[in-house]
Amino acid sequence: MSALTNLAYDYPLMSVFWSMLVFFLWILWFILLFRIITDIFRDHEMSGWAKAGWLVLTILLPFLGVFVYVIARGKNMGRREIAQAREQQEAFDTYVRQVAGGTGGTSQVDELVKLSEIRARGDITDEEFRRAKELILSGHGPAGGPGSAATPPTSGR
Repeated sequence: MSALTNLAYDYPLMSVFWSMLVFFLWILWFILLFRIITDIFRDHEMSGWAKAGWLVLTILLPFLGVFVYVIARGKNMGRREIAQAREQQEAFDTYVRQVAGGTGGTSQVDELVKLSEIRARGDITDEEFRRAKELILSGHGPAGGPGSAATPPTSGR
């Protein structure tokens, strides 16, 4: 028999299963190690010396350091990760609002044009026009809101 055939007989299916299991557990352990190192740097409440101590412990004695860290500080790891995800989502939402607001919303000029058209039709008085214009120019008016047409209350006409 050839050497390849002997290898198949010498390494049965259960050994392949155990080898794969050990390999995947090894990969999972490395993922846990890197998540813990990331969590050490993410925690803003921990002092620099504490971060250095945990980092040295997890690097010099990896198995013991990881297990001690998970037991001592594992409860708050998820909370810190959720807080960071929320901060990232809020920053992304703010960025999207800023970018979309610059092109899709109505500007003060558009609102003033609409307001002057309403006054020209006679739907509002000069005093109402003046008050609405002051609101728009001060930034407290309806400029930028969806569907805002700058229609102040009419005088019953």
